[in-house]
Formats: sequence, C-alpha cells, structure tokens
Amino acid sequence: MSKAVVVYWSSTGNTEAMAKAVEKGLKEGGAEVTLLETGKAKADIIDQYDLFAFGCPAMGDEVLEEDEFDPFFTSIEGKLSGKKVALFGTYDWGDGQWMRDWQKRTETAGAKVFEEGFIQHLEPDEAVCAAFGKRFAAF
Repeated sequence: MSKAVVVYWSSTGNTEAMAKAVEKGLKEGGAEVTLLETGKAKADIIDQYDLFAFGCPAMGDEVLEEDEFDPFFTSIEGKLSGKKVALFGTYDWGDGQWMRDWQKRTETAGAKVFEEGFIQHLEPDEAVCAAFGKRFAAF
C-alpha cells in the first residue's frame, strides 16, 4: 500500500474541496493518505511518503500563493528528484499559466510529475477530482 500526502493551501475553500476529493480518490485507489494544510506540513514529509499531491490556487498574476505555499514548496523542491508528484489547484481568471510554470519547476527539480497539472475553474467537480486522485494512487 502506497503512503500518500495531500498538502494544500486554500483561500476561498475551492482548493480545499479539491484536496479533499483528491484524498478520497487516493483512498479509493488503495493508498493510505494524510491530508495537511500547508501551515501544518514540514519539509521532512519527503522522507515519509511515496506519493505527493500538492494543491494551490492561482493567485495574483497567476502565481503560487506567496506567504505560505511557495515558501513551503521551495523548502522541499530540492528533495523532489525521483518523487512521484501530482499538482492541482483552482483558478478564477487567466488560462492556467501558474500551473504550467509550477509543473515545469517541479519537473526541473527532477520529480516524476503525474499527468499534467490538474486545474478546476472556481468550484471543483468532486467526482472529477476524486478520479484524478484514484489514478494518481496507481501511478
């Protein structure tokens, strides 16, 4: 059984809902899952899990949230080489550039990125998000 962690940051609750649906899908796929808000996640998670799902909405000019999420991600980025990573998040405007930039950044760190960065406009579709999580459990 794979051990997975879902780490997310949410402002409006949309990315939190997405994270909970991804968690549900991972469990349906047979993974043992821990769900953490960014403020409760520490850099040592890299040594504790097999699968890493990171969720952050688009902020400002299509960037990752800058006060909590980006500093956390930066703290683990150098340890992602060879790790299985899924990226997800919600947005209200733009075209997903923040996710494309984040995916490239994660791939440059050497992570094995699952599918493409998964985005949902505003309120996420729980079934679609759970299906993403279930597929990730088999990655």
